[in-house]
Amino acid sequence: QVDLMESGGGTVQAGQSLTLSCVASTIAYSRTYMAWFRQAPGKEREGVVAIDRAGFTKYAEFIKGRSFISKDISKNTLFLRIDNLKPEDTAMYYCAAAQDVRSIFLADDYEYWGQGTQVTVFS
Repeated sequence: QVDLMESGGGTVQAGQSLTLSCVASTIAYSRTYMAWFRQAPGKEREGVVAIDRAGFTKYAEFIKGRSFISKDISKNTLFLRIDNLKPEDTAMYYCAAAQDVRSIFLADDYEYWGQGTQVTVFS
């Protein structure tokens, strides 16, 4: 069973936008926290943005002001729109879900993970 499935990645020129989608199973979508992480080659996985059930959001500093996380409850879907993409945004983007976290961007606390969707930005 696939609990989280991402889509929407692609290869774009710097300055363009992308909207990533993550369709969740009922159990994954019911978790308290959902988040987007990313991992570039040779680097550690890092948190991009997270949202809890109440709608509280936390954005990483490197994406703040040019991204927006949202949810479509009727479709069990999480979205991430990123504007003004930069070459340093190139990474595999993952959707994740967790019931409890010690820190909202602590990847080890997330129980459910998708396979990822690749975002490549060229200058």
